[in-house]
Amino acid sequence: MNIYVHELKSYSKTTLLWTVTLVLAVVLFMSIYPAFTKDVASFKTMLEGVPEAVRHAIGLEVDQFFSLVGFYSYILLYLKMLGAIQAISLGIGILSKEVRDKTADFLLTKPVSRVDILLAKMMAAFTCILVTNVIYVMASLLIVSLVTTEPFHRQTLILLSLTVFLLQLVFLALGFMIAVVVQKIKSVLSVSLGTVFLLFFISLFGSATGDGLLRYLTPFQYVEPAYILRNQTYEWGFLLLGSLILIVSIAVSYIVYRKKDIPSV
Repeated sequence: MNIYVHELKSYSKTTLLWTVTLVLAVVLFMSIYPAFTKDVASFKTMLEGVPEAVRHAIGLEVDQFFSLVGFYSYILLYLKMLGAIQAISLGIGILSKEVRDKTADFLLTKPVSRVDILLAKMMAAFTCILVTNVIYVMASLLIVSLVTTEPFHRQTLILLSLTVFLLQLVFLALGFMIAVVVQKIKSVLSVSLGTVFLLFFISLFGSATGDGLLRYLTPFQYVEPAYILRNQTYEWGFLLLGSLILIVSIAVSYIVYRKKDIPSV
């Protein structure tokens, strides 16, 4: 419990910063929504001039773009990228900081097992992600309600908002695995950004080309807003795939962390 509380305190400011960033991103994007609705015909003509491959890559559905939830689903492309960076940075950082800071001897000589240390750190990281998303979802509902007077499907908006949380769980688990498998991580940010941008560009390329096989290679494709708008639900096959990746990543982290030779001073 002491480790759990200590890690929560250590990452409280970072969690607050990421939460504020996500909320401000929603405020920024949704504040321009009324401008698009003032002249739908002109904007629709302009968007239809964008190459179809580009529209698919960035998740732009012209027919749905001018509805409230349609516009919100479009900005999720960028919100999910921010959320992924937060989650994987947290996962890598929280399990590798003792090695980077050469303080592992202080932690591992305490009367607590490695399993307890690992579980406490994982639970602290999950709590940070959970807090971020509770605030983000509530803020999104409030912001959307303020920027328009038109009725919208609240359940669909919640389903769309929760895609950030679902994506973050996968990236958090990937971060755990990277932290324990990679022997030395000099910069958490560089590894996090490299991983997120690689998977993000695979997602863009897969959407642009229509290559269905690439969907299986990137978690960004597991929770597609366009599918949610059409069906009011998630693609359960991809949710199961994401869950499998999460379970395998945590299992690998557990097995490796228990036996890993952790250097100290």
